[in-house]
Amino acid sequence: MRVLVVLQDHRAAGHAAQVLRGAGADVVTVADPAHAPTAAAAGDPDVVVADADLLTRAGRVVETVRTQAPDAAVLLLTDRLDVEGALTALRHGAQDLLVAPVDGPALVAAVERLGARARGARSRTRRAVVLAVGAHPDDVEIGVGGTLAAHRARGDAVVVLTLSRGARGGEAAVREAEAVAAAELLGARLFLRDLPDTALGTSGATLAAVEEVVAEVRPDVVYTHGAHDRHQDHRAVHEATVVAARRVPFVACYQSPSSTVDFRPTSYATIDGHVETKLALLRCYASQSAVRVYLDPALVVATARYWSRLGDGDAVEPLEVVRDVTPAHAVATTRSTAAAPTAEV
Repeated sequence: MRVLVVLQDHRAAGHAAQVLRGAGADVVTVADPAHAPTAAAAGDPDVVVADADLLTRAGRVVETVRTQAPDAAVLLLTDRLDVEGALTALRHGAQDLLVAPVDGPALVAAVERLGARARGARSRTRRAVVLAVGAHPDDVEIGVGGTLAAHRARGDAVVVLTLSRGARGGEAAVREAEAVAAAELLGARLFLRDLPDTALGTSGATLAAVEEVVAEVRPDVVYTHGAHDRHQDHRAVHEATVVAARRVPFVACYQSPSSTVDFRPTSYATIDGHVETKLALLRCYASQSAVRVYLDPALVVATARYWSRLGDGDAVEPLEVVRDVTPAHAVATTRSTAAAPTAEV
């Protein structure tokens, strides 16, 4: 059970987190309510526990959180419970209210009940979980930044796994901050590992890192580097991801600046309406923009336009499909046919 705690009383927040973690929940606490929407987008909570007065204060934080995590159940804590307050809470989408201070068992019972209800509703209108795996910060944004933005726009949960902090290509701390900024802009959950840049292996720590995230997020769709790539880290991540995602219904490889002419896409993701988002994601990587020609916005737009000759729309990201056993009744994420190999998200 994933729980986001947004309580302005730090002691109450700490107590709630401790109690819920003791019951087996994965808890994220936010001290500043202004950061709650970003945390909701990244963490995809089942339940949000918040102060009731955040309905009307601090920019209607609870309403904003609900836009980022529409499937989450909302549990509000209030100092006093009256009819008017209860009606206001229900009108704003709360599923339950408790009068503070709340004892541990009552809090756990309420969260478990609301979480089970939220997960049941989510399973009936299930969104896809999309995992994009890259060797270095900015890899996935270059390869499938528009595709990931399209997934988010349709309500899918997006997860980014970056296996190194790119220390050989810049300052690791700077590149880490850039990766965090890009994930926040995209509304993605970010896993950032610190494996050795330019020396990633195909097994061992690399494989373990990818398998760990695959097991945690259980993706329906995985995007990663292709096998035909001049960069050794990209090839290693490709091999590790294909193994780790062996039970994932859909796995595809994106094009990198270092992809060779043997990169041969079989599916084409239309990103019309999401090119500007892709450019904004790439602008997060300011330390690289000054030294990497392939981050030139004009080249990024031209590349998307070039691939549109094989797909639908005016802008396309190419994909090499490795595995596609998505059942017809599942959430459609990519579609291709022999006659017209196009992809839609």
